[in-house]
Amino acid sequence: RVHVGTIMTFLFENRDTIRFQIQEMARVEKLTTDDEIRIELDIYNPMIPDPGQVCATMFLELTTDDQMREWLPKLANVERSVLLVLSDGSRIRGTIDEQHEQGLTREAVTAAVHYLRWDLTPDQVEAFAAGEVRLEIDHPDYLESVVLGDATHAELLDDLRG
Repeated sequence: RVHVGTIMTFLFENRDTIRFQIQEMARVEKLTTDDEIRIELDIYNPMIPDPGQVCATMFLELTTDDQMREWLPKLANVERSVLLVLSDGSRIRGTIDEQHEQGLTREAVTAAVHYLRWDLTPDQVEAFAAGEVRLEIDHPDYLESVVLGDATHAELLDDLRG
């Protein structure tokens, strides 16, 4: 998990994290038929990044009704304000996972969970590898950034290279 500011957390996804989520859903929801499990696979598989991609689940860590009333309207469209900033200065804005956009994106209020994807060119993958990478939110009501830690950087680079 990567914390950006006081209320945002990102979980970068890969084949293993998605497999664990599917297994957890199957256990919690007591899914037993092939059709039930296939539905979960159809939901989660698009979040597995292809080579050259980074995928993440963004969580707004709001724990009280007051926080939700304050932040969810204030952060409308925050999912369109998340960037990876590479060592060469490249700024790659995340895109919203199409499958989830309709249910999670609204004009007047945001959701507490969003699924994002960053598509990198081969040159950007090399810039990612060459040095520091920052995860940045440039929303007018939430300007925060954090440098990815070494372990996260290395894992994402492995995923990017396939």
